[in-house]
Amino acid sequence: MIVKPSAESLAAAATQAAKQAGKRGLPPVERWNPPFCGDIDMRIARDGTWFYLGTPIGRPALVRLFSTILKREGDAYFLVTPSEKVGIRVDDAPFVAVDFSATGKGEGQVLTFETLAGDSAAAGPDHALRVERAPDGEPSPYIHIRRNLEALIDRKSFYRLVELGVHAPWQGESWFGVWSGGAFFPVVPSSDLV
Repeated sequence: MIVKPSAESLAAAATQAAKQAGKRGLPPVERWNPPFCGDIDMRIARDGTWFYLGTPIGRPALVRLFSTILKREGDAYFLVTPSEKVGIRVDDAPFVAVDFSATGKGEGQVLTFETLAGDSAAAGPDHALRVERAPDGEPSPYIHIRRNLEALIDRKSFYRLVELGVHAPWQGESWFGVWSGGAFFPVVPSSDLV
């Protein structure tokens, strides 16, 4: 019989994994394939708030710790340690990008995003930006943070991002988008802005 771990036991295992990862960076969750222990009542809301048993986790260090053992398989999200794997719910993206800095100009521009969980990613070929549009046209912008995990870019940052936008050719058409790390990231067809 597999026993579901508690948040406390996951935190202890994550702390141990982080110590083992040490200066090498994040724990190697992509190499861990422990048995599935079931789902736990943990959820990441669209605004980036982590909940356990319906209550927000108020300790940023604990959220950061859990975020380091987060793994995505298909559309499912798990917290993984070398010996345990539990499913959690994610309302949208597991991270929220709450700010960014811009250096350079034009095709040499680099946009570096920061998340609520303390991750940083410079948009470019390894950290793609993408924008989904709802049927009503409302944009949802994302940036790849690590492994196959993304951050939803918050509204204020997206508005700042749009201020840096330019029109450029993309797949044979003119698109409005942004440059970062030598790559152009389309936001909307130029024809939709006329």
